[in-house]
Amino acid sequence: MHTGKERIVLHCDINHCYAQIEEMRHPQLREIAMAVGGNEMSRHGIILAKNDLAREFHIRTGESLREAKQKCPHLTIVPPDFPAYLYYSEKVKDIYREYSDQVEDFGIDEAWIDVSDSVQLFGDGMAIARLIQKRVMEEVGLTVSIGVSFNKIFAKLGSDLVKPNGIVRIGKDNFQKIAWPLAIDQLFYVGRATKEKLHLLGIETIGALACSSRLYLREQLGKMGELIWWFANGENISDVALAGAANEVKSVGNSITTAKNMENADDAKLVLYVLAESVASRLKQKGLKGRVICVSYRTSELKSFSSQQKIEQPTDISEEIAEIAFQLLKVNYRFTYPLRSIGISVSHLHRDRGYSQIQLFKSEKIREKNEKLDVAMQQIREKYGFYKIKRCCLEIDRTLTAFNPEKEHVIHPTGYF
Repeated sequence: MHTGKERIVLHCDINHCYAQIEEMRHPQLREIAMAVGGNEMSRHGIILAKNDLAREFHIRTGESLREAKQKCPHLTIVPPDFPAYLYYSEKVKDIYREYSDQVEDFGIDEAWIDVSDSVQLFGDGMAIARLIQKRVMEEVGLTVSIGVSFNKIFAKLGSDLVKPNGIVRIGKDNFQKIAWPLAIDQLFYVGRATKEKLHLLGIETIGALACSSRLYLREQLGKMGELIWWFANGENISDVALAGAANEVKSVGNSITTAKNMENADDAKLVLYVLAESVASRLKQKGLKGRVICVSYRTSELKSFSSQQKIEQPTDISEEIAEIAFQLLKVNYRFTYPLRSIGISVSHLHRDRGYSQIQLFKSEKIREKNEKLDVAMQQIREKYGFYKIKRCCLEIDRTLTAFNPEKEHVIHPTGYF
């Protein structure tokens, strides 16, 4: 818990994490322009991380492999090895945990550490940052950039300012000098849409945001406007979570970019059924049911849409989830352009109490049958693998349904930092 004592928060970021781990494992990659990227043939062809030599060619994370190759024809693409990245990032975070029990993960490569109670053992925040940085390099072979501040927002901002292997202190005595001249989108929580809205208001720097009227920002941007005003002024007192603390799951979902475009509703239906089974399985594993079904889709023109429906009775039944998702898609999309990717998520979650309210206008026998079918299929899949049992309709076009639905996509609440 936050008290009146002086807080010291570090934000540690493993520099270009995936690419750096590949360089550590294969040192020859340090001598060439290299990026970690997906498989272009299966249409997951985007840049996930790049090394410093690739950065010189202005390769950007998130751009397609094709775009990256146009900038740098000799760019070497390395396929991602997520188990290895998780392994090494945990070794790094094990070092963090030796300096505090308050270590909050932010993705695979970043973490906040509250070292307020550790200064008597290890020195001030800068001393602890140097110790961590030195140990991570010596024991794991990776560089980390670290921000040192009195809150989480400025600690993260500091870790972004000097890369690789930098340490930046943003304190109460210097945050206006360091943070305020920076572009507005360098402030945590200011994404592209918020940046554009702020620019329309004539606000382009963190300092301009801090010096604006808090009430005016709330008027223009709602609660988010007021929140980022507090951030810009250094008013953020949220705690760093205890190590191992789990966020409450807000929604459970899964999405896929298919190997070929979905040309019509029948194509999409096949994919929706696989996704629905995956989502229903995870809901059961977590003991959850949800009342809002959302289907999201992206066209071949890279335009994204989503629609959702709230249902009367919480569900974890794949048939119900698939049917609702399919109806949402049919009502809201006309296939003017083919679909490139599609996803399903279930939110407004409730704990499964082992019983449900009987509905007057739905057959409880059919519902019970579908629920038992889900459980039986899940048991078979857990023992023998996902594709050992599947619906006959999924054999219609294997190029659409030949993907791994066991890759989980779980959305946690955003929270206020």
